[in-house]
Amino acid sequence: MSDSLLKVENLCAGIEEKEILKGVSIEVNPGEVHVIMGPNGAGKSTLGNLIMGNPNYKVNSGKVFFEGNDITDEPTDKRAKRGIFMSFQNPLEIAGLTLSDFVRTATEAVGEKKVKFFDFKKELAKEMEVLNMDGEYAKRDLNVGFSGGEKKKAEILQLLMLSPKLAILDETDSGLDIDAVRTVSAGVEEYRKNTNGALIIITHNMNILSSLKVDKVHVLMDGKIVKSGDETLLAAINESGYGIFEKEER
Repeated sequence: MSDSLLKVENLCAGIEEKEILKGVSIEVNPGEVHVIMGPNGAGKSTLGNLIMGNPNYKVNSGKVFFEGNDITDEPTDKRAKRGIFMSFQNPLEIAGLTLSDFVRTATEAVGEKKVKFFDFKKELAKEMEVLNMDGEYAKRDLNVGFSGGEKKKAEILQLLMLSPKLAILDETDSGLDIDAVRTVSAGVEEYRKNTNGALIIITHNMNILSSLKVDKVHVLMDGKIVKSGDETLLAAINESGYGIFEKEER
């Protein structure tokens, strides 16, 4: 096994009886930024969910390795403790659990040790400031009554507090205005500055990528990666859309 952080080998998988991924392979090294792009329904979110271990998705064949360990059949909580994190397109609302308590519980669960309250509070306030989040949000029930932008900021706040080895951002910029995208981007930059963590960014929006050095771009169509390359692929997609890759496939 190589020294890669994440290795997905010929993954065929889906949900219920529907196969969505049809032999996907990617390899991500520590500190790299990979971008997954493609039309709606291509399987991008499915790939993220399978790396994270979402039990609603079934692996039919292929393997997922993390730091050389076969995690194909591991549950989500064990993957989180290994250092994998995923932000979601539509974060859930949880009444009765404050944002602060949720983040503290997650931090202790992943780190498998108690976190001193005042140290946690100080760190949380610092990271909320990076994201231009009003401190009052820490006292509110998780995502309840939050705007779309504040929900996405809360997801990035979790990223900053947990400092995972691999972060999967699934359409984190979806539905955000330009100012909110900039704020989320600042949070992603902060994560990159303070860790050697790798990123897999699933997105349709080039704006969130503007401040990042992208190592590899993968174009996913109909459950297959039809093209991989460097960041110059982003310009080609921006100019011509995904139709150029359909032509290449023929």
